[in-house]
Amino acid sequence: MGLFDDETEGSPPPGPSLFGDAPEDNTPKAAAYRVLARKYRPKTFGDLIGQEALVRTLRNAFAMNRIAHAFMLTGVRGVGKTTTARILARALNCTGPDGNGGPTPDPCGVCENCIAILADRHPDVVEMDAASNTGVDDVREIIEATRFRPLSARTKVFIIDEVHMLSKAAFNALLKTLEEPPPHIKFVLATTEIRKVPITVLSRCQRFDLRRVAVDVLSAHFTRIAAAEHIAIASTAIDHIARAADGSVRDGLSLLDQAIARGAEDGAEISAAMVADMLGLADRGFVFDLMDAVVAGEAAKALAIADDAYERGADPGVLLSDLLALAHLLTRMKSVPTLASSSTLPEAERTRGAALAQMLSIPFLGRLWQMLLKGIQEVETCPDRRAGAEMILIRLCHVADMPPPGELLKKLTENPGASFSGGGAGPAPGSGGARAVAGGGMVMAAPRALTFQDVVALAANKRDVMLYAHLRQSVHLVRFAPPVIEMRLADGTPRDTVPKLAAMLEAETGRRWTIALSNLPGEPTIDEAEGVATAKARDEALNHPLVQAILAEFPGAKVENRHTAPEPEEAEIPADWAALVPPDELYEGDE
Repeated sequence: MGLFDDETEGSPPPGPSLFGDAPEDNTPKAAAYRVLARKYRPKTFGDLIGQEALVRTLRNAFAMNRIAHAFMLTGVRGVGKTTTARILARALNCTGPDGNGGPTPDPCGVCENCIAILADRHPDVVEMDAASNTGVDDVREIIEATRFRPLSARTKVFIIDEVHMLSKAAFNALLKTLEEPPPHIKFVLATTEIRKVPITVLSRCQRFDLRRVAVDVLSAHFTRIAAAEHIAIASTAIDHIARAADGSVRDGLSLLDQAIARGAEDGAEISAAMVADMLGLADRGFVFDLMDAVVAGEAAKALAIADDAYERGADPGVLLSDLLALAHLLTRMKSVPTLASSSTLPEAERTRGAALAQMLSIPFLGRLWQMLLKGIQEVETCPDRRAGAEMILIRLCHVADMPPPGELLKKLTENPGASFSGGGAGPAPGSGGARAVAGGGMVMAAPRALTFQDVVALAANKRDVMLYAHLRQSVHLVRFAPPVIEMRLADGTPRDTVPKLAAMLEAETGRRWTIALSNLPGEPTIDEAEGVATAKARDEALNHPLVQAILAEFPGAKVENRHTAPEPEEAEIPADWAALVPPDELYEGDE
């Protein structure tokens, strides 16, 4: 409560002025509105929700008279860090209704200290925003103030919010006082970025991690507040707000304030549809429809859905981000089936999401995640964001039924002459052998002949770094006739290279492979061949008349690297392979 709570801010004090009595104003004045986040801010430890571990520890500390001299409160925004600091200040200084009480975890709220701290006007409870006061001089003022005893309270409390914003010099200046403060001083530090706080500061504080508040706890809390405010709001609307709050009580109360203002125009019950529209959840169905179209490989339908979303004001990049988030959710539901029945998920995720997760495979979802992740980056750098998003959607639709690399390798070994076009998105027949694709790997055009480079690429896809390195650097290929590989290994190659290679190929193809060691020289290793090709290309470039003329014109100039423009493709290549296979440099060398 402020000093002049009955008056509006900035109004003159009551009574006559220097220039005579002011005319009487009988106009009723509306009371200043307080947002819900301030009106229902917890006043005691019992009012805190979702922080049971913190409350239990502090209560025990007061009961055993083992109260630390410095506290570090950390957690996401809106979970109660500053509120807890103020409750601590009141608990340390409460004198009870009779004025004779001591430190207690349940401050009375009626003594002078409790009232003054609640009104943010107690001279012995000092709050400093480190985001605005980052320098060493600000900290020195605090250090100087610790030399003096409290004016009226039992304990002088310094609350430093967003403490991670202090400068290095400010932290260093605070260390000694923080470690050995006078007995009448307590520090309460709060931060959302605990990793930015020096370990030397953390080691001097008792740390408490405030958790995100669960959705069901938030829903119950918001329901109680809505009832206290005499607001009619549907339970499903409350659930929407609780999920959108993302564990933050303050964020949720701000959204509840907004929903009340939105529904106040007609006085009817605030519905779930109204809140969903306010939160932007009304377009959630677009994301599921888009995922259905992508999974079915229906490019025209996917583009139509994207166009509709765009006309409604949706950003193309945000639409892909929502699709990425849905891919993550489906992968989680596939890995943890019980998630489909969780009350923390909206109805659409529990019904349509569960059906999609049951239909799709983990390899497909992993490939979808990789392509969307790369696609979002492309959209951010694309001059036309809408065109970039549409190209990503077309790419996703055309590779929806492409087999994963392991399955493709298995089919190729069983039938080397077979052609797998992947739902009409593959290269046209007769377009030649393997060709490099910009952005990654090798794509086999019909007739697709399996090569040793495909085996090396498989090792890279399996993230077997050692096997991949030895296949490139130590293997001199003598004969490659799947399922038989004859090779010579360079000196010093680990003995387990052969069995590891055989086990990987058998696991991928479902058949036994014969890996034979030979004394014949064999071909150069992949690294050696690429080095020779790079050197030859560089020599050819250096001998070019134009290059010679430039070098002669600019003495001392030298050629560092050679870059060539990509050759035009002979047929349409499914672009998703760029996210599934190693980059071109693994085969073409660093030019």
